Amino acid sequence: MLLAGDIGGTKTEVAIYDPATGPSQPLASARFLSGDYDSLEAIVREFRQQAPQPITAACFDVAGPVRSGKARITNLTWVVEAEALRAAFGLKAVWLLNDLEAVAHGVLRAAPEAKITLHAGQAEPGGTIAVIAPGTGLGEAFLTWDGGGYRAYPSEGGHSSFAPLGALQVGLLDYMSRRWSHVSIERVCSGMALPHLYDYLRDTGFAPETPAVAARLAAAEDRAPIITAAALQTPPESALCAATIDLFIDILGAETGDLALKLLATGGVYMAGGVPGHLRSVLTNGRFERAYTHKGRLAEVVAQMPVTLVLGSIALLGAASYGLDQMARLA
Repeated sequence: MLLAGDIGGTKTEVAIYDPATGPSQPLASARFLSGDYDSLEAIVREFRQQAPQPITAACFDVAGPVRSGKARITNLTWVVEAEALRAAFGLKAVWLLNDLEAVAHGVLRAAPEAKITLHAGQAEPGGTIAVIAPGTGLGEAFLTWDGGGYRAYPSEGGHSSFAPLGALQVGLLDYMSRRWSHVSIERVCSGMALPHLYDYLRDTGFAPETPAVAARLAAAEDRAPIITAAALQTPPESALCAATIDLFIDILGAETGDLALKLLATGGVYMAGGVPGHLRSVLTNGRFERAYTHKGRLAEVVAQMPVTLVLGSIALLGAASYGLDQMARLA
């Protein structure tokens, strides 16, 4: 049996898989709040008490770069080491993947019903595929065709510099630069970015706060879900929250188009992550698509590259897929 896990800054999801039934049908699974634990080992021990099936190997995707089987988790204090995990749980092997590398493996295995078209282009068979995933942070990855299949590669593109478009976004960069010496795209295009966008629009007088929403935000540990919920009501409960989501969509669309251009993603772009899953109703209203294709002389090139939103636990699916493939090679 394989133990697979998706280790994020907010949540950690783990599951057990039988090679005979594959990565889409876990035998047992559970979700944990990452911040409630001081290590991945602590979560695995608790999960093993709930799911005692015998396991021989494990594969984890982690939010951060993986080097020589070791990773420091972005937005957590954890350090994860493959060899330490293998020894602690008596396993034959443990594999660590960057979380977006796992997402890249997962998007190719996702069921058709989990996919939503955000922009209809024309994917080229064997073309490079881009992957973007706004969650707690912003992840980016890509896949290239090697003649027999796709190979997944991680990146830390979410930590590249934010390139604003238009006066509103230029003002956002100036606002954020007063807090951080380097304003990455992740700072303005992720789950943790939503409160920053809200504060910017509020503090610059773009729209007034709604008192009831402001009270809920003041009492909340995580403000992003409240902003999202208030924006998505019909009509929106808060014009400020709605403007926050509009700004987020504009930035996400532009960054997705930038990634498509940088990789020349003729095989298409796949989007995953918790934030777009919650925003799928507004991702399909045309605003994202306009920002995605707004690329001047290269607009027609980008327009040919389709964008597909993939719903569900795609990173976990990818980690399980990779782990089961590696287990087959060990057999």
